[in-house]
Amino acid sequence: MSDTRLHILDTGRTLTAQRGYTSVGLTELLATAQVPKGSFYHYFSSKEDYGCALLRHYVEQYRIELAPTLNNPSLTGRDQVLSYVTAWQDRQSSDMAGQKCLIVKLAAEIADLSPAMRGILQQAVEGITARLADCLRKGQQDGSLSPDVDPVQTATSLYQIWLGASLMAHLSQDSTPFDTAMVQTRTMLPPPRQT
Repeated sequence: MSDTRLHILDTGRTLTAQRGYTSVGLTELLATAQVPKGSFYHYFSSKEDYGCALLRHYVEQYRIELAPTLNNPSLTGRDQVLSYVTAWQDRQSSDMAGQKCLIVKLAAEIADLSPAMRGILQQAVEGITARLADCLRKGQQDGSLSPDVDPVQTATSLYQIWLGASLMAHLSQDSTPFDTAMVQTRTMLPPPRQT
């Protein structure tokens, strides 16, 4: 990936995380990135093409950012999931817009706007929930999680709980929804019963 294209995408991620996709015009994006309009159209055929590239780039970076949590082999499966949701809370509570999850920010905004962009986000969510389910299965195998937990259903529910908590925390401007989500998460991830 060229430096200019990457710079446009990184600048766009920060602006989009701050204000959303439709609120960031091409003129503002290029002025902030200090890139001429011709360079934009050299890399992207339209704003939607740019939006798709932005989301693919974000998803790729996010997969790398999972290393200390869902991809951490030194943690039990249960602790991988708890580490992931703790990191989620930290990112969404951050004052740095570039740290926040674009899926949370854009899901409702682009759902009816662009089928292509919606598809990228949907695939990303499916990938994350599948990885969560893998961690839950690992937890059952390593003995850190009850065998009664349904990995797929629980992974999907956990993702939905944290997505909802992020939206509610944004509305309320406090961390109470995250605290509630963490209590619910721990309830959904019981260790095996001692016999």
